[in-house]
Amino acid sequence: MYLVVGLGNPGQEYEHTRHNAGFDAVDILAERHGGRYWKSECGAVTCKIVVADDDVVLAKPQGFMNTSGGPVKHLCGAYGISPEQLIVVHDDLDIDPDRIRAKLGGGSAGHNGLKSIADKLGTRDWLRVRVGIGRPPGRMDAADYVLARPRKEDAEQLAVSCAVAADAVESLIARGLEPTQQQFN
Repeated sequence: MYLVVGLGNPGQEYEHTRHNAGFDAVDILAERHGGRYWKSECGAVTCKIVVADDDVVLAKPQGFMNTSGGPVKHLCGAYGISPEQLIVVHDDLDIDPDRIRAKLGGGSAGHNGLKSIADKLGTRDWLRVRVGIGRPPGRMDAADYVLARPRKEDAEQLAVSCAVAADAVESLIARGLEPTQQQFN
């Protein structure tokens, strides 16, 4: 069994923003694999699907990004998920907008959602699918950039990147980290 957590902020004002790339990728996985029933549990909305004969719980924490760790910890406990069975999908400022990276562990790079999860789980060793969103233009504040909806062309690229992130999650579950990195990194 796997727990796939998409990071984002709840509410219409944050839908399809760069910071909600994780939510969007998880929604794509649910759609692809027939996940239609979402329920509220452990501070998140969850949906169960099957990928490559493995049971998968998709989750979108419903607190703000910097409190994602609590729901993730509670869901891991409720489903008996170890860090090796956790995949977190999130936006990443340090990766170009058309790129995806899969990795195991690492720091938070200033991402408050990752920091919260690491603090609550007491480890940084879980799988990650990083959706590149690039750096803000000029002197634009990073928080304003990640929370803004991208313009049409950039929004289309973000949607494609979220679909590729969903592909990478499927690959992690079906084939493991190294083959996924060879294909997507």
